[in-house]
Amino acid sequence: MKSLLDHINQFSQLRQTALRDLAKDLQRVQLAKGEFLATEGKVCNHVYFVEQGCLRGFYNLDGKEITYWFGFEDSFVTSFFSFISRKPAVENIQAIEECTLWAIGYNVLQSLYARHKDMERLGRIMQERYYVMLEERFVANHFKEARERYENLISTSPHILQRVPLGYIASYLGITQETLSRIRNKV
Repeated sequence: MKSLLDHINQFSQLRQTALRDLAKDLQRVQLAKGEFLATEGKVCNHVYFVEQGCLRGFYNLDGKEITYWFGFEDSFVTSFFSFISRKPAVENIQAIEECTLWAIGYNVLQSLYARHKDMERLGRIMQERYYVMLEERFVANHFKEARERYENLISTSPHILQRVPLGYIASYLGITQETLSRIRNKV
């Protein structure tokens, strides 16, 4: 839990009462490799902080799994659409490695927001960061060549290459595994 509280303090200083209430409401979750955190068709009722491990978010499209994000240590993961809208998820979240996470439920988080303005501010900051990440991903996928997307990945997140299977990386980049192999041989 210390890594979560340290991470939060990078973005917003919470008062002691808010920290105490947050710590009291967090639940530790262990996830085995291959296990699902969220599945399409079900409402996602928790947001999670990754203390240890790696997860991926993916859609099923015409029988193919399309990976569109990875979550590593010190990041928040959930089906944000489902968590915020309270509608069934259209994505799946699966552990790529064994994971240790900290979870907080939707209703509990809303209660914390209502009682602690500094928690509400933190929530806004986290949502802004998520939006910026989505926009960066959109621009990369629509305006950059496959080679540029790969080069950006290895310059900004080289750890992905050591921890994520190449098939998931190719899907994330929007290319086939064969194209990824050709790009890797040229770079």
